[in-house]
Amino acid sequence: MARLTRAETQERNRAAVLAAARAEFAERGFRDAKIDAIAERAELTRGAVYSNFPGKRALYFAVLADDVPPAAFDATATTVRAALSAFARAWVSRLPLATDDTGAAARLAADLMTEVAADPAARTAFAQLKQLDAIVLGLALERLRPTGRGRQVRLAELALTVLHGAAQLAAAAPGFGEPFHVVRAVEDLPALDDTWLPPPAATSARAVDEAAPALPSTMDLLRAVPASPPRDGIVAVLGLHRLSTVEHAVRSGLPVTAVLVSGAPDELLPLVRLSLAELRHHLAHAAPLATWPDLQVICDPTPGADITETALRIADGRVVARADGWGACQAVASP
Repeated sequence: MARLTRAETQERNRAAVLAAARAEFAERGFRDAKIDAIAERAELTRGAVYSNFPGKRALYFAVLADDVPPAAFDATATTVRAALSAFARAWVSRLPLATDDTGAAARLAADLMTEVAADPAARTAFAQLKQLDAIVLGLALERLRPTGRGRQVRLAELALTVLHGAAQLAAAAPGFGEPFHVVRAVEDLPALDDTWLPPPAATSARAVDEAAPALPSTMDLLRAVPASPPRDGIVAVLGLHRLSTVEHAVRSGLPVTAVLVSGAPDELLPLVRLSLAELRHHLAHAAPLATWPDLQVICDPTPGADITETALRIADGRVVARADGWGACQAVASP
C-alpha cells in the first residue's frame, strides 16, 4: 500500500475526529462529551484531536456543519409565497419529532443555541450571521416579486425568527405544535413595508491603482463551489461584527466577494461554515439559483479584527477605489 502523504494523513485524522465527535455528541450531548472519549473513539491521541480543532465548541460547530445535507438546488418557486413555503418545509423537515430517540442523532444540535449564548464573541457573530441569512434570503425573494415592489429583507428576518423559534421549541418540547402549521404561518406572513434607505455616508472612497489581492480561500461557502477571482465588482473584507454591511455592496448591482475575518478564526469560522451550510441547504430548496444575489462568501483563516470593514472596487482586475472603516461598503458601492 502506498504511504500516505502528510496532507492525506491529516485529512484522514480530521475525518476520524469528526465521525467520533458526532457519535460522542449524539450519545452524551455537548456538555457531557469529553475530548478524551472522542480521541478514544477515533483511535487517536488527545493531541491529534487538538491539532485539528482548538476546543470542544469549535469541534461541535464543525460536526454540525458536516451534518447538514448537501444542497439539492431543485427550487422551482416563481413567487415569494412559494419560496417561503419551500424554505419553511426544508427547515421543519430537519426538526426532531416527538417520536424521535432524543438520546441519539435527532438531538445532535440541541445544544447549539446554549453554546452560542454562553460565549459573547459567538453570540455577536451569530447575530450577524443571521442578519447575513436575512439579506441573502431577502434579496432572493425580491427577484421573485414584480419589478419595483421593494425590499424583502425585513420579511426574511420575520420568517427566520418564526423558524428559529420553532426549532428551539422542537428541541425543548418535542411534539409541541404541528410542523406544517409553522410552514403555513411562514407562507402567510404579511408583506411588510420595507424600503432600502441607506444611512448618511460615514466615510468616502479614495481612488487607487493597485493589483487586486489574491483570495485567501478557493471555496465560495454560500454555494459550495470554487470561488471566482473577481475581475470586476466589489471585494468586502468584513469582520464577524460587520456582516450586515454587505447589503450596501450587493445593492450596487456589482458582483460582490465577501471575505470574512475573525479575531478567533479557529473558534468562530466553524460557526460561519455551519450557518452558511444551513442557509445553502434551505435556500436551495426555496429559490432558484438565478434569484440568488451575485455574492460569494469566503473565509480568511488569518486572524483579523471582528470590526473590520474594508471595501475594494475592482475593475479589469485592478483595485481602482478603496475605503476603510465604518461605512466602507457604502462608500465603494456609491456611484
